[in-house]
Formats: sequence, structure tokens, C-alpha cells
Amino acid sequence: MRQRRLFTPRLLLEPQLPAHAPAMFPLLCDPALYQFENAAPSSEAWLAQRFERLAGRQSPDGREHWLNWVLRRRDDAAVIGYVQATVRADGRALVAYLLGSPYWGQGLATEAVQAMLVELADAWQVTLALAVFKRGNLRSRSLLLRLGFGEPGTESALLADAGLGPDPGEDLLLRRLQA
Repeated sequence: MRQRRLFTPRLLLEPQLPAHAPAMFPLLCDPALYQFENAAPSSEAWLAQRFERLAGRQSPDGREHWLNWVLRRRDDAAVIGYVQATVRADGRALVAYLLGSPYWGQGLATEAVQAMLVELADAWQVTLALAVFKRGNLRSRSLLLRLGFGEPGTESALLADAGLGPDPGEDLLLRRLQA
């Protein structure tokens, strides 16, 4: 299956390519992004190489599809972040997102993640979306709760056995999807 471009009222979600590295690198160097995340990319060249590795959109063993979209505002084509999903053959997907700090608080991340979730259910037959995030990242928790994610409850042990549990200091929320 081929990854498609997605449109929302305010955003274009483009399948990520190495050619996106020059526009993404300055955005990803914003220190505000790393209060809860790991570290900024070391160079634009490193980022382009990473995007090249992901461009195959599939793990070497073929068991996972790697779907990465770069977010652009439709009004001015500015690159503002990304959404991504690792889709497993069992119908589960690990989802993640990042939005440049100048664009926080405008509902753009919610719009982008919702568009991705619809695409995952409709085109990729994903039935369960999971999101792992740093426990102190209340902005991320709030976004996920707004989108209908909730605590895993009794499924926690099953998810951990499948290698989908959070690391110490992280939380996991999930949402069932329907096509």
C-alpha cells in the first residue's frame, strides 16, 4: 500500500522524504521541543540520512510499515511539524507527533493527529492506536485525551508482553479505531 498525502482544513500532510530535511532541521532545533523529548538532530545531513532510511516505509523484515508525514500549513506552505505511525501487522499502531513551538495552542496538532488516525483506520486497517509520551508532558496528555485516547486498563500486561509498554517515566494511552 502507498502512503498518501492528507488534507485537513488548515494542513497538508505530506509523506516525509529526504528532501524535507532542509525545512525540518531548523524546526527540530528549537530547544522548547526537548523539554520532554530526547535531543535535536546533530545536523541537516544526519536528518536527511534518517529520512532516507525511513523512505522505504517498511521495516527490513516487512512486519511494520513506517508512515511519516511532514505537516505544512495550507495558507503559506510553512513546515510546522510531523506525525508518524509504526503500523504492525496485528492492527496496532504506535503514533507520535511533534509540532514546532510557534504553532502550539492553535489546535493544529489535534487536527493533524486526527487526520492520521482516520487514515490509519481507513487505509491501513489499524484497530488500536497507542501513544507513549513522557509522564510530565501534560500538553501531550491533554491532546491525546481530547482525541479520545484513554488508559489501557487491563490491557497493560498484554501490551507489555507485545513490547508496546512504556519505559519508566513514560505513560501510555490508547484509542480503538473503526474503519
